[in-house]
Formats: sequence, structure tokens, C-alpha cells
Amino acid sequence: MKLVAYIRVSGAGQVSDGFGLDVQEKAVRAWAKTHGHRIVHVSRDEGVSGATEALDRQGLSEALLLIREGEAEGLLIPRLDRLARALTVQEATLAVVWRDGGKVFTADGGEVHQDDPDDPMRTAMRQVIGVFAELDRRMVVKRLRDGRAAKAASGRKAVGAYAYGFHGDGEGRERDAAPNPTEQAAQARILELRAEGMSYRAIGVQLDTEGLPPRRAAKWSAMTVRSVCQKAGIS
Repeated sequence: MKLVAYIRVSGAGQVSDGFGLDVQEKAVRAWAKTHGHRIVHVSRDEGVSGATEALDRQGLSEALLLIREGEAEGLLIPRLDRLARALTVQEATLAVVWRDGGKVFTADGGEVHQDDPDDPMRTAMRQVIGVFAELDRRMVVKRLRDGRAAKAASGRKAVGAYAYGFHGDGEGRERDAAPNPTEQAAQARILELRAEGMSYRAIGVQLDTEGLPPRRAAKWSAMTVRSVCQKAGIS
């Protein structure tokens, strides 16, 4: 059977825990070879939540289109939670594949069967897997939210961009603002020139001349210089 494989990671965490895209692709290729199927294409979504609708995922949409157009006869995923971590998204995606005459397989469990009126337990078990996947997603979101709150309570930066003069340093919950040497030098020069009575516009020109760049723009503007001064408590 010709199959389109679909693999997904929602973030860097799934790479560090040993289930990155490369590991998932090896799993589906090994399963297809063992069971005599041929993978015609591997669709990927990276950095995409399992709660995202299929139409909003480029990789999954591509896989479903190949089945609809007859290029593939079924969908192969490493495990059911790679398809979706929200039960509604999972069931809707399965329904689309079955509607178009395709079959669905997981590398860790084989074929995902359609509803069978003579075997209601089949549907129940599939949906239980979806419920726990959704619960896991919500727990991850809660852990992230709690982590940000704890970080903010300890006085460290929890969300948003870092102020000029600082950048992010460290990993995970330990990531916090740290001095950026280049920006610190520019900031010190701005305050020095302002203390000498130079206008915001003139300071910007002087910084450009000295090769001290702003964070994003090609050149300093008066408004950007003014913002740095105001954040330092100088008008």
C-alpha cells in the first residue's frame, strides 16, 4: 500500500526527549518496511501544536491532499498523538482520511480502525488515547504558565522582549536577562552624550558614525535614542 507519512514536533522539548523528527521518520520507515508498505512522501510540521487544526498545518494539509488526490492510499504516523493532542482535531482528521477512502496506521499500534457498531470498544479506546493526549497538552501548557509565574515572582524576566542592553541567557526555566556587551556600550555612550546636552537626533548620528548599532534598524532614530534614555530615567 502507498502511504504518506506525517511527523510533527511542537517544540525543542520533543527533540531533547528523544522523539524528534528524525527519530519519528525512522520509526515510520521501519514500520512500513516491516509490513510491506511503501512511503511515497513524508510530510512534516515543526513547531506546531497538536491542538492546531489540520487546515492550519502545512504538513498535515499536504498529507491529506495526497490521499484525496489518490497519490497515497493511507496515512502513517509514529503514534496517535503526533496526529493531534486535541480529541476534536484527532477525530476530525481521521474522518477526513476515511471519507476519502484512505486508511490510517500508527507505527506503534498498526491500523486505526473506523467506528464499528459491533465493536464500540474500538472507538472508545481510540478516543481515550485522544483524551489523554489532550490532557497531556494542557498539563504542558500549565507547567509553562506556572514556570513563567514562578520566574516573574523571583524577579526574573518571564515573558516579552529583553530591554536594550540585555539579551536572553541560559536554558529553559533558568533563562534570564543578561548584559549584551555591544548594546551596553551603545547605551553607555547614549547616556554620556545626552549628559553633554546633545540632542537625540545628533546622538543617533554619532552612534552610527562610531559603529554602535541599534538592535533591529540599520541606523539610529531620534525616537529610539529617546526610548533608551527614558528607560534609564534620563529625559
